[in-house]
This record gives sequence, C-alpha cells and structure tokens, in this order.
Amino acid sequence: MTVTEIPGSKSVTARALFLAAAAEGTTTLLRPLVSDDTEGFAEGLTRLGYAVERGPDAWRVEGRPAGPGVADADVYCRDGATTARFLPTLAAAGRGHFPGPSGTGRGTYRFDASAQMRRRPLAPLTRALQELGVDLRHGEAEGHHPLSIAARGIEGGELTLDAGQSSQYLTALLMLGPLTRTGLRITVTDLVSAPYIEITLAMMRSFGVEVAREGNVFTVPPGGYRATEYAIEPDASTASYFFAAAAVTGHTVTVPGLGEGALQGDLRFAEVLGRMGADVRTTASGTTVTGPGSLAGLTVNMRDISDTMPTLAAIAPYASGPVRIEDVGNTRVKECDRLEACAENLRALGIEVATGPDWIEIRPGSPRPTRIETHGDHRIVMSFAVTGLRTPGITFDDPGCVRKTFPGFHEAFAELRRSW
Repeated sequence: MTVTEIPGSKSVTARALFLAAAAEGTTTLLRPLVSDDTEGFAEGLTRLGYAVERGPDAWRVEGRPAGPGVADADVYCRDGATTARFLPTLAAAGRGHFPGPSGTGRGTYRFDASAQMRRRPLAPLTRALQELGVDLRHGEAEGHHPLSIAARGIEGGELTLDAGQSSQYLTALLMLGPLTRTGLRITVTDLVSAPYIEITLAMMRSFGVEVAREGNVFTVPPGGYRATEYAIEPDASTASYFFAAAAVTGHTVTVPGLGEGALQGDLRFAEVLGRMGADVRTTASGTTVTGPGSLAGLTVNMRDISDTMPTLAAIAPYASGPVRIEDVGNTRVKECDRLEACAENLRALGIEVATGPDWIEIRPGSPRPTRIETHGDHRIVMSFAVTGLRTPGITFDDPGCVRKTFPGFHEAFAELRRSW
C-alpha cells in the first residue's frame, strides 16, 4: 500500500482567501495549496491592499470588512478562474471610503487575465453585479476580462442567476452577500457542479455566516465574517489521478485527510472507480483505492464532479467495456474544451471515441505511445499521465502547465511509480 500526501485543495484555498480577506480580524490558513493559481490570488489581494503573510505551512490574512485598502489598483488574475471571478466580486463590495474632491471617493480597480482566462465566460456574474448597482465596465468583450470596477459598496437585494456554466458564479455571489448592506436573495435557475456550493456554504459557516436555503433559493444575511484558524483539506480533484493510478495497475493507494466528512464532492470519483470494480474504503482519516484485475465499463453522469471527467476518460481504454460519460457540457468552457481535448488525444492514442454536446463515449483498446496535446490545461496532463502508467512512451507538449494546481505533480507521480 502506498500512502500519498496530496497538496491542499485549490477550491478551498481560494474560498478561504476571500473569506479571510473579508473577515474581522486575522485568519490563519493551515496547509494552503501553493500553486500558480493560489499565489496569483494572494498576489491579487496584496495589490488590493490586503495584508497577506505567506509562510511555509500557514498563510495569515488580515481582514478588511470595509473592502480594499487602496483606492486604485491593477490586478492580473493569471490563469485562475477563481481569482478572476472572486476578486472583482470582493473589490465591488468595498465601500470606497477614500479621500476625493468631495470628501469621499470610489475605489477604482482594473482586472485582467491571461489569454486563456480571457476566453472563459464571466457574463452571468458580471450581469448580476451590474444588476446590484455595481459600476462594472468591460474593456473589450462583454462578459470577459479585462474589466474595471468603481466600488462604492453594494446595497443588496434579489437576483436570478443561471449557474449552468459554472458554480463559481453562485459561490462568488454567496460570499458577497454578508458584505452587502441588506443581504442577498438568489434564485438559481440552473446549477452545475453542485457539491462546490456545499463547500462554499460550509466554509461560510466556519467564518460565522449561515446561509438559508430553500430548494434553489439562497438567502444570505448581512453582517460580515469572523476571522478564524482554518485547515485546508487535500485536493480531491488531484487525488483522482492517484486513485485512478491504483485502479489501472492493481495497486493500492491511500490518501489521508480525505475521508468521511470531507467537503469536496470530487471525492465521489472514488465511488465511480468502485462501480468499475475497484475496492474503495473510506474511513474518518482517509480513502483507500485498490485496483481490480480488470476494470468494467459503465455509463456515468459526472455533472457534479466534472473536473474528474478527464481522469476517467484517460483510463477508459483499459476497461473491459465502453465507458460513457454524460452531462459534462460545462467542461467545454474550462481551461480548454476538455471534451474535445480528451477525444483528440484518445484518438491519437489509437482509441475509438464518440462525442456529443455534453457526452463522450470511449471504447476499450490498447493505447499506443504518442505526444499528448495539453492545450495548456493542467488536468489534461495529469489525467493522461495515468494512461502512461500502462503505455510507456507517452509525452506532453507542455508538461509544466501542472504548476497551475500542483507544481510537484511529476515528481510525486514518479515517486508513486518507484514505490510499486
């Protein structure tokens, strides 16, 4: 059995940074993820005037409930979707109490991102902020970066939101709610990756705010957050590559810290492997996956755990029957079109694949060595690294893009192979 330590969750770290920045007092984040995305988020907070101290095992954030500590800032969000969606929302809540010609002026904040992030949509979120009275302007294309915000605080009110492309739109607005004067009532018409909203609600609770939910209506009270000490759990999406590695090789992998009570829905990927024949055991302290002699094919809806779709697609050729993954249309607007990227690379491996608007079906086969076209997407690299465990000679055009969420991935995976 191999025990694998997984770095902290990107999703949890990003939310914790937002909540800590908005809270009254100083928050300590234990074992945060250190990657390009999270460092970009922390750098953005610093540009906005928040005090962030980054140590080797803990980060400390001095909260500013009134909003950014500077009147003017340029923030570069890099490739980070949480950075690009959460930081403008946080800045918009600032009350703008800065000296101006008439005594009080607005804070003015400009946001931009990488070419990859500029392509990704923001429109449902930016429209919602504008409906709340935020002075938000797009620089080039409506609903995309770059954008600018003249912050003067937000009154609050009622919103109707389509979060069918990304649950991050809803998360950003939920976390915004306590920073408004009267709170928010949000009616959601469509929602993808619903477990991520449960993460948000649980974390807001840890920072002192209870959101009321009745079906698809969320009521967020005003009042603000309280600083705390918060431990970041390991990243369940990253754990999927190590669980999948066990499943295709017949070995055993244990990931401590991701067990009963874990916040992240992507831990359910282990259940998918269980349906394919792997032995999956979850305890209070962690999750263990042991690979079977042969993986079975299946049809699975991965709408709620779509970040792990490429992981399953990459090991699907080793199943004894077809693997069909459904209801993952939102993966077409991630770092790349992940459905098409998976299909393209599987075909290059000599595997028969069919796709539709929101599904992919993969036939069993014997992958041949090839160079994987990553499209700059960390999840494509890490997923097809698992394929390479049984197909020597697979290479990547951009192996370094894993720095987005797991800079040490290749070293950790090599260590896993050595342990077997």
